[in-house]
This record gives sequence, structure tokens and C-alpha cells, in this order.
Amino acid sequence: MTEKPRAADPGASGSTPGGSEPADDGPRVVIRNNRKLGRTEESPAAADAGADAPAEGLVEEAEVMVDEIEAEATALDGPAPTGPPVVDAPAQPVDGSPTGSPLGAELEALRAELDERTRDLQRVSAEYANYRKRVDRDRGVVQEQATGSVLAALLPILDDLDRAREHGDLVGPFGTVAEQLTTALGKFGLTPFGEKGDPFDPTRHEAVAHQTSPDVDEPTCVQVMRRGYLLGERLLRPAMVAVADPE
Repeated sequence: MTEKPRAADPGASGSTPGGSEPADDGPRVVIRNNRKLGRTEESPAAADAGADAPAEGLVEEAEVMVDEIEAEATALDGPAPTGPPVVDAPAQPVDGSPTGSPLGAELEALRAELDERTRDLQRVSAEYANYRKRVDRDRGVVQEQATGSVLAALLPILDDLDRAREHGDLVGPFGTVAEQLTTALGKFGLTPFGEKGDPFDPTRHEAVAHQTSPDVDEPTCVQVMRRGYLLGERLLRPAMVAVADPE
């Protein structure tokens, strides 16, 4: 007597809708498609059939969802450019600004004003340098003239001292005072000149007497009646001399 086969349990693992396959020995993992179950109401038999579907269905649905997301992103961002990539041009430097633009016109105006101010500064600097040179030169001339005026007033005193020295009267304390006076005036640039035997120089000597002599080869000062004086390079007073010409 044979035993009738039992009806397949719809909730049992490894069963198929009308299947008569024997169950596997090991445990079987059942993956249910919750997304499909949530969208439509199916019969218990269809739900059991979907519960036993393989995992490849989930992969396909994931791919479909990815495609939908990409389509939505493309719609939001706009179509992708088909041509070559557009590279933003670098900002144009200020020096290369077109002349017709407001920035270029303003730059040219600033450059022109800068050049004008530079020329003005150079001109003023040159004028100031010339002014300083002229003032320094005039100051030196005025100082020299003032000093020369004072020394010229003292020259007669020096002439008296020279005559006293020639006669031998410049001795003792009086001679000491005379030497100190001559030294002090020398510090202001006063230099005496004119000695017997000096060649005659018409720019420095004043000839008051002429004679001939076989002892000279050129006009020579044979007698100094009054010494001359120089103030630096300036002739303060010429020397008064007697000149001997060669025969």
C-alpha cells in the first residue's frame, strides 16, 4: 500500500508554486522584493512566487534606478557639451587694456600726468641746484670783498712797519707786536710779494722808474718802493718797483 504524497507548503523554504521537487538538504536564503510588494497587491500565490525569485532581479532594478537618477541629473544640469572643452581666457592685464576702453583712457591720462610731474620735478631740481651754486659763489665773493676792504685799510700800517724794519727800528716789544699782526693778517689769506731781483710782471708790478743794466737779461725789479699784496688769488694791491732793462 503506497502513501499519498503531502501537499507542498507554500511558506516552506525551497518549494516552488507547483513543484514537486524535493527540498534541499541545506538552508536556502529567500530574498523578497519588498518594492514590488509595496506598489501592488498580489495574490498569496504570486507573493510566494516573488519571494522565491533569484537575486538577479534586484540587480536589474538597481540598474534601472541608477539610470533614472542619471537621467534626472542630466535634465537638471542641461545637456553635456559636445564640442571641445571651453577654457576661460585669462584676464587681460592693465597694460594691455585697449586704448578705447575707459580703463585704458584713464591709464593714459595718469601716465601723461606722471610724465609732466616728473619733468616739473627735474626742472625745479636743476633750478634749485643752480640757485645754490650761485648763492654760494655770491656769498664767497661778498665775504672776500669785505675781507679785502678791511685788509686794504690796514695796508698803510704794514707799509710803515716795513720802513721801520728797513731802518732797524722794529726791535723789542714793538717788533713782537708787528710780527703778531702780520701773522694774524696772513690767516685771512693776505700774502705779501715784491722782492728785489724778481722778474718784472706788468700784471703784478707797477713800474715807477726805468733804467738799463748789463747785469740783467730780462726786465727785472731792482728796487721795491712798496710791497704788493695778494688776497688768495686776487690782486689786492700791485707792488711799486723800479725796473732795469737789459742793454
